Amino acid sequence: MFPIRFTLLASALLLMGGTVLAGPSGTVFTANERGASLSAVRLEDGSIRTIPLDIEPHNVQITPDGTALLAVGMNAHAGHHGDAAEAGQLLVFDANGLERPRFALPAGSHPAHVVSDATGRFAFVSDSGANAVLVFDLTSQAKVGSIGTGRYPHGLRLSPDGKELYVANMKDGSVSVIDVEQRAESARIAVGRGPVQVGFSPDGKQVYVSLSAENKVGVIDRARRRLVGKVAVGRLPVQLFATPDGRQLYVANQGTTAAPDNRVSVIDPATRRLVATLTVGKGAHGVAISQDGGYAFVSNIEDGTFSVIDTATRKVVATHTVGAGPNGISYRAP
Repeated sequence: MFPIRFTLLASALLLMGGTVLAGPSGTVFTANERGASLSAVRLEDGSIRTIPLDIEPHNVQITPDGTALLAVGMNAHAGHHGDAAEAGQLLVFDANGLERPRFALPAGSHPAHVVSDATGRFAFVSDSGANAVLVFDLTSQAKVGSIGTGRYPHGLRLSPDGKELYVANMKDGSVSVIDVEQRAESARIAVGRGPVQVGFSPDGKQVYVSLSAENKVGVIDRARRRLVGKVAVGRLPVQLFATPDGRQLYVANQGTTAAPDNRVSVIDPATRRLVATLTVGKGAHGVAISQDGGYAFVSNIEDGTFSVIDTATRKVVATHTVGAGPNGISYRAP
């Protein structure tokens, strides 16, 4: 079966008034946790590669220069009940050659998310089992540090200025602020119940945090390091991402396995109001945004797909089939 389903808006090229308008381009990567695989979809033609892995990847992230792809997860053969403190792994791929990782490193007892610094040399992995963020030097291929956080750190993102990491501590009701240069926690901010992931406004002045147990998104004033508001969204919000112009915040609402949600909430950060609710696949989880802000990409765990959203029209314009249980999602420009 051809692995892509298009709506009329999702044709590779649309002819309007004699002008040819290009659709989305670039590559979307998904971490297919239930399928123990990665998928890479070329948006121009919908071609897909799905690569089996030795881990069950929960998260995947392209480095800022687009050359390397990072994936973290539990060893697929050992399962989630191995007795090793290093049951998790960090895999590092050449983004243009996904057949096998360039190298793999032990990544703690329960790695959740991974990001790199602006240079792409250092990777930061949240280890939910150890209440820590692990630091890896990708040049020397070695773990070089461990930074304590709140209980059960999960999603993490780097600030736009590259100076701080914000980490959502799911069982702590808090967000840890990590000084990247000092490699130390500099603050811990109380935010509410079940924080899963964080996101930044493009200017770095605000931080957004999904509060899965409240069905809300919290807003943090970064300068004051305090929660300043909350916005109601769908059921069990997970990942979230702001557009580059700062005018829209896309929030994936996963729901539960028994009763999955299939909605994406769109928030106007300036007014802190919900401005749209979009229907995607079942179990909406991961969110990525194209660098030009034209498209949002949302992974749907229960459907084994990801949705492509036109951020100007706020319409789903394409749905791509990937591996089973896609969680993390990342985008690379062409």
